[in-house]
Amino acid sequence: MHFLLAGQPGDKCLLLGNEAMARGALEAGVSLATTYPGTPASEIGDRLYQVARETELYFEYSVNEKVALEVAMGAAAAGLRTLCAMKHVGVNVAADTLITLAYAGVKGGLVLVSADDPAMFSSQNEQDNRYYARLSGLPLLEPASPQEAKDMVVYAFALSEALKLPVILRTTTRINHARGVVTLGRLKAPQPHGYFQKDPFRQVLVPMVARRAHARLLQQQALAAQEAEQCPFNDIQGQGPWGVVASGVSVNYVQDAIADLGLADRVTMLKLGFTHPLPAELIGAFLGQVEKVLVVEELEPYLEEALRAVAQSQGLTLPIQGKAPELFSRLYEYHPRLVRQVIARFFGIDYQPPEVLGPAQILGCPVPERPPTLCPGCPHQAMYYTIKIALEELGLDAVFPSDIGCYTLGLLPPLGMADYMISMGASIGTAAGISRATDQPVVAFIGDSTFFHAGIPPLVNAVHHRHNFLLVILDNGTTAMTGHQPHPGVKPAPPGYDGQRIDLKELVQALGVDAVKVVHPLQYAPTLQTVKELLSQSGVRVLISRAPCLLYVQRLTGHKKTRTFYVGPECHDCRHCLDYFGCPALHPSLVPSEGGRMVIDAALCAGCGFCSQWCEAIHAQ
Repeated sequence: MHFLLAGQPGDKCLLLGNEAMARGALEAGVSLATTYPGTPASEIGDRLYQVARETELYFEYSVNEKVALEVAMGAAAAGLRTLCAMKHVGVNVAADTLITLAYAGVKGGLVLVSADDPAMFSSQNEQDNRYYARLSGLPLLEPASPQEAKDMVVYAFALSEALKLPVILRTTTRINHARGVVTLGRLKAPQPHGYFQKDPFRQVLVPMVARRAHARLLQQQALAAQEAEQCPFNDIQGQGPWGVVASGVSVNYVQDAIADLGLADRVTMLKLGFTHPLPAELIGAFLGQVEKVLVVEELEPYLEEALRAVAQSQGLTLPIQGKAPELFSRLYEYHPRLVRQVIARFFGIDYQPPEVLGPAQILGCPVPERPPTLCPGCPHQAMYYTIKIALEELGLDAVFPSDIGCYTLGLLPPLGMADYMISMGASIGTAAGISRATDQPVVAFIGDSTFFHAGIPPLVNAVHHRHNFLLVILDNGTTAMTGHQPHPGVKPAPPGYDGQRIDLKELVQALGVDAVKVVHPLQYAPTLQTVKELLSQSGVRVLISRAPCLLYVQRLTGHKKTRTFYVGPECHDCRHCLDYFGCPALHPSLVPSEGGRMVIDAALCAGCGFCSQWCEAIHAQ
């Protein structure tokens, strides 16, 4: 039995925030769940995928976030409780559907989890998705702990059905990836079947219908505002003259700071968990009992601006501050030390923070840097190397539009194979634009999962308009960057996964691309020849680099390497492997007697043998 299905009501478990939300969905009786994997939300889908193999829950890894939301909303329109999870930039992909879905509403509860990523640990921006609630007019909840994350999911389903609206549950990385003790509730069996009741003059959003729907949405927002006033996740704590407002993970930092600074009798805290629409009456009552207010919220001044609006409407003139050069920044995530310092500064408390010890001070020795890098034996690294050599032999200097995936690490030296990267699928569209604007050769890179997600439309466009570039689809058979989730081209498929596989070559050919080649990137000589042939042609050309992610294969099969390699005495220290390839297992020897000669770390070597195909000094053991 999966651990999220175990335990009795009242039992306590140590759960990841993402696991707590998955458990909350199960306690709410979720019938269908969808996602496109993206950190920091990935584990929500991963756990529900595992649970679905033991229960009546239907779960799918959808091809992208827009499709994931549309599958979920279709089932919700038929009366089922559905959950859709994605990272914050995924909501951009789903926004076209989301904002109009607010007009149509839902029948069964629909909860959309948006996992924001302050400080961009695994993202290309740190947008604040609370503004999507304001833009769409949908209710917004923000948990402050794994326990609240679970409880809010249950609450969100009930709220969604009461208002007949989707509900956004907005988290951040520190909630998604924190572990906390969670008290379990009772599991609820999912509803196995729904029924779609036809109501086209509510659900077919032509202008005549949409005008009425917008008016109805404003009425629903008024009801949501009433609910926010009595929501248990909104709370005034303490009775001091100084006011602090916080939501999400910042609630924990504020509570700790109040205790650490000894301010329990001087601070009144407004904890907000239901943050759109905001409880204006509760906020007014809070503002009426304090002298000044500090707003603690990561990223944008969303609450700060809203509190000022409430104060103005009620004729209150107390100072309300949050974002300022001497207070909080709109950049990155916060931490307990920062919150203590700013609270002390804002309220004039004499506070001297303790010295911050770095890793070197703690360990008593310098700590070497560990830059992010592709794994030893990664087929992408081999493909990058081969293209680099092919371009050099042909005397070409190419531009490399890249895309979202672990292969984006080709950006770093010595590969240097990423020049422009914005969003999912954009490598193909930007390759078209660059090739039209310049005479430079263009080689674009995209992963297999990313191609299915957002690469098909721009490739259709490129074929239709006869653009001129080489597209390399790095096909490692899985969504490697976010945890090896399956996609339509998955190979090998994980146990129990029965999705129909779509062959990339057949798909690309069906889109009208004539020059399509498939290579195994770890076979150096034939791959080099194929790359040079394609680089010498014109028009839209597609090279499919097909080899499985070694970590994925090991994870599925338990397969371990059968050989390792070593550098023989033929090595004449040309450093070609360092300057062009950069496998983490290859490095200069640290043994003084070896004079910095190249060596292969047997513990890191994956045994792929790629380097031995172009360096005569490397041999199999």
